[in-house]
Amino acid sequence: MARTIAKDHDEKRAALLKTAAGFFAENGYDRASMNELAKACGVSKALIYHYYESKDALLFDILHSHLTELLETVEALPPAEKPQEGLLALTQAILAAYRDADAEHKVQINALGALPEESQRELRAIQRRLVAIMSDRIQATAPELFSGRPELLRPVAMSAFGMLNWFYMWHRDGGDLSREAYAGLATDLILGGLERIVEGKAAIPETIA
Repeated sequence: MARTIAKDHDEKRAALLKTAAGFFAENGYDRASMNELAKACGVSKALIYHYYESKDALLFDILHSHLTELLETVEALPPAEKPQEGLLALTQAILAAYRDADAEHKVQINALGALPEESQRELRAIQRRLVAIMSDRIQATAPELFSGRPELLRPVAMSAFGMLNWFYMWHRDGGDLSREAYAGLATDLILGGLERIVEGKAAIPETIA
């Protein structure tokens, strides 16, 4: 006979994921024990294993949920009338999705490589899709530039994520710069840099390795 799923199963799972993400972010995934995690969650270790067969399975669900929600958010963005507005909307959406997800983001950066290779491939496929979306929006702002110098597109896209992904390291809510304002600043930095390249004023060689 199949085991009945409790009505609050999803709520308990979500709470467990949130607490575990914070625990792994604070203590380090490799050093974190399931015993200590259970104490932090206020549950028994047996209950954690009721939801997840291993610590790796728990980590995978944290990262998969985080990345999938982010991807769904940016894929739902409507087309923009102007490419520059589209890029701004994307940076705003990413930073908004990162709100209250600092722990998940830190765990993604520091612990993804601890997972089995198959799990890593699945998560990195989502990351590549996110990079592709960013690349498309950046390319739309300067199509002539990237048609002539396609080798620049990925470095620019990864630099954009670099500005956004490390936001959690220094930003504090209530500080001088809001998420919305920083999204505008990051977008302006990208667009300003591309403009300098188009004008031939950028300090980069004609070819890059």
